[in-house]
Amino acid sequence: MPIAYISHPECLLHDVGGGHPERPARLSAIQDQLLSSGMEFAIRQLEAPAVKREHLDRVHDPDYVTGILTEAPYEGIRRLDSDTVMMPKTLDAALRAAGAVVHGVDLVMEGKAGSAFCAVRPPGHHAERHRAMGFCYFNNVAVGAAYALDELGLDRVAIIDFDVHHGNGTEEIFQQDSRVLFCSSFQHPFYPFTGHESETDHVVNIPLSAGAGGEQFREQVEAHWLPALEEFQPQLVMISAGFDAHAEDGMGQLRLREPDYAWVTEKLKSIADRYAEGRVVSTLEGGYALSALGRSVVAHLNALLGNL
Repeated sequence: MPIAYISHPECLLHDVGGGHPERPARLSAIQDQLLSSGMEFAIRQLEAPAVKREHLDRVHDPDYVTGILTEAPYEGIRRLDSDTVMMPKTLDAALRAAGAVVHGVDLVMEGKAGSAFCAVRPPGHHAERHRAMGFCYFNNVAVGAAYALDELGLDRVAIIDFDVHHGNGTEEIFQQDSRVLFCSSFQHPFYPFTGHESETDHVVNIPLSAGAGGEQFREQVEAHWLPALEEFQPQLVMISAGFDAHAEDGMGQLRLREPDYAWVTEKLKSIADRYAEGRVVSTLEGGYALSALGRSVVAHLNALLGNL
């Protein structure tokens, strides 16, 4: 069954300029690599709907959501923090990004796709219940997970985050919700300087030192994530797929490469095959070295297809 590849042209229009690393060229680089690799024949390209307000209110404070919706600029920029900036097209892109993940959940739960990849921006995993940060406005993966739990009646959703930065927003949103198993890998110490002391029975963090590569990453995944996932037996596997831990990405100092992303994806797919009827929804987080990003996404999608 082809992968549902969910995106929207409005995700290309969010552009704060000034050499900001979270730029429209990220999605173009992925699309170029899909074409050059022949992967476009193995995916079904779909447009993301705008997310509904009710889905945002499940994971964000309603006053915060209202502020983002009503204070988005018609011209110029609105700075939410030192690196999280809104321009006139930002809100539309953010609504599509969160809507893509909800749509992906619907597709896999209805059996219309075995897995879904949301090629969207802005990313989401730093957005907390009450605030935007780290290029993120709405927590896309959290919106999709809460929808699956509260509207579709699931009891156990796993969220796996392999970005170079800790998914602090996702952890904060679900830190009291044992229906969600959150597994995260990240460079430490590094922005946002969280996650290294917050492990619980449903939060499994693997901080990695600068310079760590695939060998250390795989050892930690096998020692910590996989046993927790086997015990949890998720009914849906969701992935915050950040590719800025790649060796070519100057955003951090980890040293992962395409085979490492393929390997971890295959492990997560195996968990989904055993416990979740193969259902996987993945959404793009970081990844700023354009060539490495495109190649890594193709490796990720090939592993979701079982092409290893």
